[in-house]
Order: sequence, then structure tokens, then C-alpha cells
Amino acid sequence: MRSLVPPSLRSPHWRGALRHRNFRLFWFGQLISLVGTWMQSIAQAWLVLLLTGDPFWLGIVAAVQFLPVLVLGLFGGIVADLLPKRRTLVGTQVASMVLAFTLALLSFTGVVQVWHVLVLGAGLGLVNAVDMPTRQSFVIEMVGREDVGNAVGLNSAIFNAARIVGPALAGLLIGAFGVTAPFALNGLSYLAVIAGLLMIRESELQRTVLMTRPRSARDIGANLAEGLRYVRRTPSVLLAVSVVGVVATVGMNFNVLVPALAQAVLHVGATGLGFLMGAMGVGSLAAALSVAAMRRPRIRILLFGAFTLGALEIVLAAVDALPPALVFPAALVAIFGAGAGGIAMAATANATIQLAVPDPLRGRVMAVYTTVFAGSTPIGGLIAGWLASTFGTPVAIAFGGAASALTAVVAGAWLLRHGDAPPGRSPETISSGARRAGSGAP
Repeated sequence: MRSLVPPSLRSPHWRGALRHRNFRLFWFGQLISLVGTWMQSIAQAWLVLLLTGDPFWLGIVAAVQFLPVLVLGLFGGIVADLLPKRRTLVGTQVASMVLAFTLALLSFTGVVQVWHVLVLGAGLGLVNAVDMPTRQSFVIEMVGREDVGNAVGLNSAIFNAARIVGPALAGLLIGAFGVTAPFALNGLSYLAVIAGLLMIRESELQRTVLMTRPRSARDIGANLAEGLRYVRRTPSVLLAVSVVGVVATVGMNFNVLVPALAQAVLHVGATGLGFLMGAMGVGSLAAALSVAAMRRPRIRILLFGAFTLGALEIVLAAVDALPPALVFPAALVAIFGAGAGGIAMAATANATIQLAVPDPLRGRVMAVYTTVFAGSTPIGGLIAGWLASTFGTPVAIAFGGAASALTAVVAGAWLLRHGDAPPGRSPETISSGARRAGSGAP
């Protein structure tokens, strides 16, 4: 399907997905907002350690924040397929902004407690259960199928550019002003993405086939099952979802383990934590730009990224055995490579699924992906936090790395038997109800 935007309305100064005005507005707004998100993530982890002194609480906070995505993420996919995505995203961004300002106020007044962080984290999880599948499936409406692979790579790039800038800024701000400043600035950063969404021209969006409005609990169940069946019956999608689900659970618990590593093992403080997360962001950004430059995603890149992530996490777990002068530089190099591997895996999986799924199922299938990716955090965060608290942070990191590398090896053996076919469409999986809906409103 070619873009519906006439060439005369596309900017000649941009290439790929950025030639679409709507995507540029969304992309630049997200860039600013994601810097704030990463600032809050680091500040929140540091606040929890200050309040409790126990890395296990980082796992609890992560679990509470992402549990709603795990439980309700598939229902969020129904919302994404049912309601106008731009308007839904405006609502989710406003709600996230309110939650950020609330945490800033509690911190500023000095009354913040761990249970406050848990309640606000759960609220953010509820918002993300709708926001994540809606945001992922909105991309193709802005750029069309021809540019979706580039758009996914560019979105991963800004996510990881923000991972470089956000943690570094957070570390500096915490050292200079305390933990309140990152929370307040994160709240302000949502204004950029809200403004971008409000400026999007709906007339230039792709007209996609929408699902019919479910009339009963049985209809809702049938709609959920339809998305799950598509994942199960499409080998490239099933492999991508499975590998990402396992690796995200066991090997991508950086928000839980890296703050504990910085504090208790490397002894580098909040500023060192910012540099560690920034180094991971640089590696992730490099991988995201590489994925964006590819014409089509390849499953082999996904598996190579998962193996690289696991192998370098094992190296990261062992850096404390090096001479003192080499410990922190080695940690920066290892986490740089781990970040590159993780995003090579995740961005390739995302693009693979986006290209394979039919329009009426996109929200629900992307909800499966976001549920296993982000929703794995409640399980993985608790496991990582428990391992770090019981056996030490290096053991927890090494366990996640070994499990991730093993997952890539097993999936690679499967791939050798079945081949590395590029992702394709299966229009026959579109339900009769979706066909009846046409391109009209639900």
C-alpha cells in the first residue's frame, strides 16, 4: 500500500519516514518526551534505593509498574484497533504528565514514601497498557507500509538517543538539585508530544481497516483470540515474539540491576549510573540506526542481537574481577555492547511484526508484542531483584546473560531448519467482521 499523502505535500528535504510531516511532528515530540521519561526512570530508581537501601524493592517497583501491561495489554490492543489512535494517544500522554507532576510534588514536599512510588507506578502501567499498542500501531498510519521499517528504526533511535541524554542529565540533576528536578522536567516534556499529536493532520493519515465494535464479552474474547491465533500461525511473528519475550524477561532488567551495580559493586554513585545508562544508550542508538538503514528486517539480526546481549551481560557481571583502574571502563564497554544487542533484537522484531500483520489486526498483534516485551518486566524484575538481593548483583546479571544467549542459540537451531524467510502478509487471516467494517469509524 502506497502512502496516501501526495508527493507535493511531502518535504523534499527529508528521506524515508521523515518525509511525512505527521511522522516528523510525532517523532520530534517523542524525542523530547523520551528524554524526560529516561530522566524519571533513573531518578525513580535512585529514590527507591535511598528510601529502602534494598535492590529487591527495585524489582517490586518494576513489577507493579508493568503488571498492568502484562494483565491488560491485550485489551489495550482492542482499544488500539477500535478507537482513533491519535486521540487515544493525546489522552494517554496527558495522563502520564499528571502522574509525573504528582511524583514531583510528593518528592518536593518531602513526604514521598515507597508506597507512593508503587501507586503511581501502577497508574502509569494502566496508561501504558493502552498507550503502547496504540503508539506502535499508529506508526504505519503516518508513513504507510513502504516506510514502516525505517520508521520503526527511527523510533528506536530516538528511544536510545534519549537513553543517552536522559540518564546523564538525571545523574547531573540529582547530584546538583536532588531527585525532584527530573520528575518535574519529565512532566513538562510531555507537552512536546501532546503538541505534536494535536498538530497532526488527520487528512494525511493512512485509512486503515478498523474492527467492528464488540457488543458482548464473547465478542471481546473472540477479538483477543484472533490476534493470538495470528501470532501462533505466522512463523516469523511467533519466533520474534517468543525470543523477545524470553530475553526481555531474563536479560533486560537494566532498571533493576544497573542502579544496584553502580551503587553496591562499582561504587560510582548517581553520576556513574548516568554514564552507565548513557553508554548503553549509545550502543542502542547505533544498533537502531543500523536497523533503520536496512531495506527489510532479517530474523538473523534478531538472534544475533539476543546472543550479543547475553554474552556481554556475562562480561559485565565479571568486571569486578579486573584491576580497579579497568573496572569502570570495562563496564562501560560491556554495557555499550549489551545495549546494541538488545535493540538490534527488539527493533528487528518490531519491524518484522509490523510488516507481517494485516491492518485490522495490527493493534491486537502489536499488543501481544508489547505485552511480552514490557509485560515481562513484572516477572523478570522480581526474579532479578531477588537474585541480586540474595546472591549479589553480578550473579543476577550473569544469570540473565546466560539465559539470553541460550535462547538465541535454541532459536538459531530452529531457524537453521526452517530458513530465514522475510516477513510477509497473510490477508486471509483477516476476520469477516473486520472486512465488514471497511475503513469507516467503529
